[in-house]
Amino acid sequence: IGANEGVREQSRRHAYLLSMLGIKHLIVVVNKMDLVDYSEERFREIEQDYRKFLVDLGLDAHAFIPASAKEGENVARASMKMKWYCRANVLEALDLLEPQKPDVDLPLRFCVQDVYRFDGRRIIAGRIETGTLQVGDQLVFSPANKSSIVATIERWKAPANGPALAGDSIGVTLSEQIFVERGYVASHENETPIETNRFHADLFWIVREPLRVGRFYDLRLATQEVKCQIVSIERVMDSSTLETKTHGREQLERNEVGRLIIQTRGPLVMDNHDRIPNLGRFVIVDDGKICGGGTIFGGVYTDRQVTKSQNIFWTEGKITARARALRSGHRGAVVWFTGLSGAGKSTLAQALERDLFHHGMHTYVLDGDNIRHGLNSNLGFSPEDRVENIRRVSEVAKLMADAGAVVITAFISPYRMDRRRAREIALEGNAEFIEVFVDAPLEVCEARDPKNLYKKARAGEIREFTGIDAPYEAPEDPEIVVRTDQQTVDESVATILEQLLPRLREYEMND
Repeated sequence: IGANEGVREQSRRHAYLLSMLGIKHLIVVVNKMDLVDYSEERFREIEQDYRKFLVDLGLDAHAFIPASAKEGENVARASMKMKWYCRANVLEALDLLEPQKPDVDLPLRFCVQDVYRFDGRRIIAGRIETGTLQVGDQLVFSPANKSSIVATIERWKAPANGPALAGDSIGVTLSEQIFVERGYVASHENETPIETNRFHADLFWIVREPLRVGRFYDLRLATQEVKCQIVSIERVMDSSTLETKTHGREQLERNEVGRLIIQTRGPLVMDNHDRIPNLGRFVIVDDGKICGGGTIFGGVYTDRQVTKSQNIFWTEGKITARARALRSGHRGAVVWFTGLSGAGKSTLAQALERDLFHHGMHTYVLDGDNIRHGLNSNLGFSPEDRVENIRRVSEVAKLMADAGAVVITAFISPYRMDRRRAREIALEGNAEFIEVFVDAPLEVCEARDPKNLYKKARAGEIREFTGIDAPYEAPEDPEIVVRTDQQTVDESVATILEQLLPRLREYEMND
């Protein structure tokens, strides 16, 4: 901070960036004290003003130091012109800061940088961002959700096969050879990261050209790089005044901080910034230039532990998703309808299937009742059976999407956690996932009651019926919403197609 200028807009903006990134160690240097005749009064005035702003951000500076870089006062030696200041100079204050300790107590995050073949071995090289890794550890690689055991740890001029800690750049070999590539993140199976293609973030924009809703950008997080689209701007904060505006905005101007919803063109492996900062921050790139940086919040962790035989192996096909898309003219995708019974899911699913078929697309509807006639005929409607019902459907939909089909599911799927897991399963197969909320009030659905299910539930003939004596958790952030109490079937399908068709045809954007 310049002593002659005092706390300016830029000073506040820098402090906000520090708080946003979770920086804990902070030293404030009040420079150019020679321009104010080394005035203690001026220094205390700036210190009081800036400390108050830092407190509002939840920051606490280790020290405020008056200095003159031009004259060398209080930089590397105590100042004789500011005898009223008797604390550490700049270099001494820096030396007093404790080095950051390796994040060994956090869950393991091993970010893959590349895969090399050396001496007939396949070595996965990368950096351990957090946690520890040892020979014999069972690893899960996201987003593929494939697992293997660490056979060896390779390092340059270091003890072979000793434990690797956060901050180490290493190579590992696996006991079972699975497909892994740059951008994958390895973790222990009981503490996996979030895997999604849609998330909330706070973003600081730093270039003159504004960030625009609907436009595509490149997103980089650790060793991952994917195309992303800004879905919406929920609120904007002025980083220098902390003033917040919540009215609808279509763009984010330079030096503004926006709370956004971002959609990526493929699966993204991440953590909430407040849990694991290393995988909770990212940058937005446009035409090779970094335009903004952000932190992730609000993501939900799911349990991906699966008990399975150790003697089964995933077989990679020879036909890629891109080859299928080029042949059929569209990507494989899972379009997941959710809503109360009677909201119109099956009706809309069948109408959408017809329209996509007429567009020349390979498509199929997985209907809830139909699935329960066969694949899930052994399941009831208890909470546990509902979870398993959705898991099985998700796995089937993933395989069909992997084959290049647009799979439309029509299930109540009442629990948010199950729908999040369905999204993760689809993304594991590198399939597009689009959640469609078929929104209709309970009273409207009950008045329709095409199968007399509500009537039976009210009479006690059906137990644990969604909306009556079992909960329905409405989506918090679906890609598409249709309101069937206000829109006709044709209007609802038109709403869906308007947002769905461009995404099915953007398969070239993943090149």
